[in-house]
Amino acid sequence: MDFTELYADSVSSVAVAARSGCRRRLRRLMKRGFSVDRRDNRGWNALHEAAAAGSTECVQEILSAAAGAGSSRGRAADVNSLTHEGESAAHLAAQRGHLAALRLLLEANANVNQLTNDLSCPLYAAVDGGHREVVELLLSKGAAANRTHTASCWTCLHQAVYKGHSDIVRVLVDVCDLEALDDHKISPLFVAAQYGQQECLEILVGAGANVSAQAADLASPLLIASQEGHGACVDFLLDHGADPNLDCSLEWPQLPIHAAAEFGHIGVLRRLIAVTDRACDRAEDMVSPLYLAVVSRQSRSVEMLLREGYSPDAQVCSHLQGVKSPLSLALSLTSNEPCSESVGLLVTAGARLGEEDWIHAIATDKTDLLTLILEHRWIPRQETLTRDGFVQNRNGKTFLTQQELRELLCVALNQVRFAACWLPLLLNAGLEPSLLLQPQMLQRADSEVLNYLLEFVNWSILSPPLKHILDQRRAAKTWEPRPHLDSIPLLSHLCRMQVRSVLGPDQLMRTDVVQQLPVPSPLHVFLRFRDIPQAIYTPSPPSPPL
Repeated sequence: MDFTELYADSVSSVAVAARSGCRRRLRRLMKRGFSVDRRDNRGWNALHEAAAAGSTECVQEILSAAAGAGSSRGRAADVNSLTHEGESAAHLAAQRGHLAALRLLLEANANVNQLTNDLSCPLYAAVDGGHREVVELLLSKGAAANRTHTASCWTCLHQAVYKGHSDIVRVLVDVCDLEALDDHKISPLFVAAQYGQQECLEILVGAGANVSAQAADLASPLLIASQEGHGACVDFLLDHGADPNLDCSLEWPQLPIHAAAEFGHIGVLRRLIAVTDRACDRAEDMVSPLYLAVVSRQSRSVEMLLREGYSPDAQVCSHLQGVKSPLSLALSLTSNEPCSESVGLLVTAGARLGEEDWIHAIATDKTDLLTLILEHRWIPRQETLTRDGFVQNRNGKTFLTQQELRELLCVALNQVRFAACWLPLLLNAGLEPSLLLQPQMLQRADSEVLNYLLEFVNWSILSPPLKHILDQRRAAKTWEPRPHLDSIPLLSHLCRMQVRSVLGPDQLMRTDVVQQLPVPSPLHVFLRFRDIPQAIYTPSPPSPPL
């Protein structure tokens, strides 16, 4: 039932007069014997109506009539009568900020701490409504300042802070428990940080509230302010002793910087980067904020963290996130989509490429990831291979490490069915083709893929076992060589192979060094192997149903 709707047959004439603030009419009706105690469908009587309307004169008239009708006990019972929602006249007056009417009710012995059905009281109602003078009056009359008034156990101070009533907060900090906790152990200061009530936050801190009081789940005011992006509150908390390295989670070592990175609050993230211990970046028992930025697809957070020196590899977090690196996580989130911006940022920053990452790049007919990798990572010559670190070339880009190259080749040779997609990219990026002259490549590659690979080598000097594989495939008609592959390579082909060897495949294929050679321009295409037709990827036919 909607108790806010009034019905003509249930609202007394006296109540209507009280609601309208018509004292003369109210007095006339009362003299004619109309009862002030008759209730409507909400349980409201004339005093409730007068108090809610702020009609001081009508409140006075009703209270005077009650005082003259019987004992003080009867008068008190009348002034404290409740609606169906448990609201007293004093509660209704306080809720609406009617100071004069409330003062009359309190002088008539209204219960200053009467609770409603939902655990509110006159003080809580006045706080919620932002009525400072009413709050001061109630406190002066003995209103309990530290009782809880909601199912969540909020106090008046919690509510004042939540609503941002800073003038009331100034009043309450002198009488309220600054560290009062709700059912989640959240303090009023935590509420101020959560909802960005900076002025209230400053008042509470000035009154001595604990800036690092943690909730039941260990979340701190600094963490929640960082999560919500309240930069001014973050700055204030840090300036007044909040610890940016305080562990704020029961499940894993979460810091405020993680929350800022996860929700993309760049200004807050910038401030926290400057004060957070870098142990969170690489320590084994920590989690890099890069993981949170990646999983929430906050590319701006990823970019800032990398720019400020956070490692693109971070620590292995398989026990928490189920992944080995930020790049692996980013790729797992976009396995069926084009490369995300975060993937590009991590690759550009030199993230180490593992076997799982190469699978994402090569075990597919899509070449965007492999193209991206090869734009930022160079395939090294044999003499520049390193086991662990990166070697910088003259363009400032990094070479693949020996381990990365080994894992690339391993994945490539296990994904021969996609070779039409990845082979041209790798060879044109400077991969030594002899590294792919392996039995499994020659046995499983499509005919045109095999022809393309052979164009990059001296096919006449292949080892006997490899020649045997080719002979078997030719006999089985699974390989149809191009006509010239049956003869000895032309001198021109041998010459360009020598040029490739001398200059280095990386320089030949990926720079303008060829254009600088003193040879006719038509030879530029030939020297860079651009005249060789590429194979076209043909999807495998679907397997027949079982």
